[in-house]
Amino acid sequence: MIDYIKGTIEELTPTYVVLETAGVGYGIHIALTTYSALDKQDKAKLYLHEVIREDAHLLFGFMNKAERALFLLLISVSGVGANTARMILSSYTAGELRQIIATGNAKLLSSIKGIGPKTAQRIIVELKDKILKVDVEADQAMTANDYTPAVDGIREEAVAALTMLGFAAAPATKVVNQILQQQPSATVEQVIKAALKML
Repeated sequence: MIDYIKGTIEELTPTYVVLETAGVGYGIHIALTTYSALDKQDKAKLYLHEVIREDAHLLFGFMNKAERALFLLLISVSGVGANTARMILSSYTAGELRQIIATGNAKLLSSIKGIGPKTAQRIIVELKDKILKVDVEADQAMTANDYTPAVDGIREEAVAALTMLGFAAAPATKVVNQILQQQPSATVEQVIKAALKML
């Protein structure tokens, strides 16, 4: 098992990063919070989880061990796959997610695409006690950069990320445009988080 990887960022999108180390480029799936932390960086260290399927070997990367621990807890729940867990971690920070599950807030969980009321309840029932053992405060806080690219760039990046997460391009574009009209100074991360709650 690969525990972590350090390397140079060769490609970065809101859902995917290519890290080059020792002449090999590793394609790694990431959550939106990880993207925000990596944006404008040249090098990165990501903690990994490998998902092996019949048709693919996938790497999922996380900025810290707490985020990876939450991901592993989420995929241990029946009905929650790796992509759904990534969607959950894209919608909420590790601290917010820990709080939502610990307090049993099924309504917030079920507002995420792919999470129905039954799955939300299952996540809460199965993880309520386990989630408190994950020390999210010990891991360094991740903040988005103050730099905001042009609105067109944000629109394109947000729509691309949403389509990679499984949303159709037309409704994703419509929602992103609505958000940018209301919040023209929003970052890519803020736009995608808002869109995930609206789609």
